[in-house]
Amino acid sequence: MDLDFSPVWAGMPQLLAGALVTVEITAVSLLLGCVMGLLVGIGRLNPKRRVIYGLCTAYVAAIRGTPLLVQLFILFFGLPQFGILLPAFLCGVIGLGVYSGAYVSEVVRGAIQSIDKGQMEAARSIGMSSGLAMRTVVLPQAVVRMIPPLGNEFIALIKNSALVSLLTIHDVMHEGQKIISVSYRSLEVYLAIAVVYFILTGITTLVLRRIEMRLRAGGMVQ
Repeated sequence: MDLDFSPVWAGMPQLLAGALVTVEITAVSLLLGCVMGLLVGIGRLNPKRRVIYGLCTAYVAAIRGTPLLVQLFILFFGLPQFGILLPAFLCGVIGLGVYSGAYVSEVVRGAIQSIDKGQMEAARSIGMSSGLAMRTVVLPQAVVRMIPPLGNEFIALIKNSALVSLLTIHDVMHEGQKIISVSYRSLEVYLAIAVVYFILTGITTLVLRRIEMRLRAGGMVQ
């Protein structure tokens, strides 16, 4: 069987528009995931604060223990049963952001715990509060150590964003399926979609590598 990429070339504007939607939903989800991950990661540092620690731990366990697709369907198909109707794009952003936040929180927690405890003790000894010491002494060092594992999470988020096409969001996967429905050239279209995701993840990898190299050159990463 011969490959025919003419439907792909004809539908390239739609695929590129879908790729832009993929970038948009990934970027917003990434921002939400980082904010949630930072808050939850810090919340899991002190088991003595039982309520906060318990809630954060339950959140991480629930999100990491269930499939992302099920979480997206709960938001899109389940919430309307309670009269809560959210736009598909918002469901996708919340679903991806909440899912990513659980994994980012573990990166944050691990990075903070990797910082020598003497840093916090030294900051406290000169009169800083624990909150101020965390913001100005510990977190800046931890952020640098978060970059490599966060890069892996960012790439995974880009690939996981393909699931939002099931919520009728017009991302690159959804646009590709529309082309398949009229051309019946599924192999060619899916190969084109794979190339799009490969390019997006490749660009992300290069950017993160450049950032890490600059930090290493500046002596900020050990």
